[in-house]
Amino acid sequence: MSTEGVVLAERRGKVLVVTINRVSALNALNADVLDGLDAACGDAALLNGAVAVVLTGAGPKAFVAGADIAAMSTLDAEGARAFAERGQRVFDRLAALPVPVIAAVNGFALGGGCELALACDLVLAAPNAVFGQPEVKLGVIPGFGGTQRLVRRIGAMKAAELCFTGRNVKADEAVSLGLALRVVADQPVLDAALALAEQIGAMGPVAVRLCKQAVNAATDADLRGGLLLERDLFALCFSTADQKEGMAAFLQKRPAAFSGA
Repeated sequence: MSTEGVVLAERRGKVLVVTINRVSALNALNADVLDGLDAACGDAALLNGAVAVVLTGAGPKAFVAGADIAAMSTLDAEGARAFAERGQRVFDRLAALPVPVIAAVNGFALGGGCELALACDLVLAAPNAVFGQPEVKLGVIPGFGGTQRLVRRIGAMKAAELCFTGRNVKADEAVSLGLALRVVADQPVLDAALALAEQIGAMGPVAVRLCKQAVNAATDADLRGGLLLERDLFALCFSTADQKEGMAAFLQKRPAAFSGA
């Protein structure tokens, strides 16, 4: 296990598990947490051969309860701009990882915590999960991507209502809005996220990475541009050993043995 400040990163088989570990502060984001997340996203040794990343918060009460308000309260406009730039840069790096990133959300995912979940590809929620962008209650707006990623995840009008009112939503409503994939009630949410990561890991690794690239591009590209990208990535699959193995295994009625090449 490697420890970067208050962020723990460890490999569990082919899955990289990243845990924010500021339990006493409900895992609130501060400079140390951002540095730790940045380091985990750039740790080539931990990421080498990983099929997915699972991100969670330590303890039962919070995924990430928000940014550290005590630290933010002393910022001036210039400092606030730098803090937002830093958070956006780290979250963009997380979102840009080539493998799927799964958020295992336990407890509060508010403010920066909701924005962190939005930077992940898939979000699983424990029954006690609570999501929200309550920044307007503090006289500010989301600064780590909330106004942008929330619109892309749940649509402009629903995102506007949450950002304008600061209203929190519980796990079931988060699923109905499209903010979370599903509520996990029959096992710990981290275990469910690991199981999902392993399910993804059984697929062709190159194909999964290219799927992520195409799906992420769909939020910014027009339909024609997205279709052209999909066409090119589909063609690229046919230059890989995984495509040859996957189709041969199907025709021979046997499990595929993907190499990731």
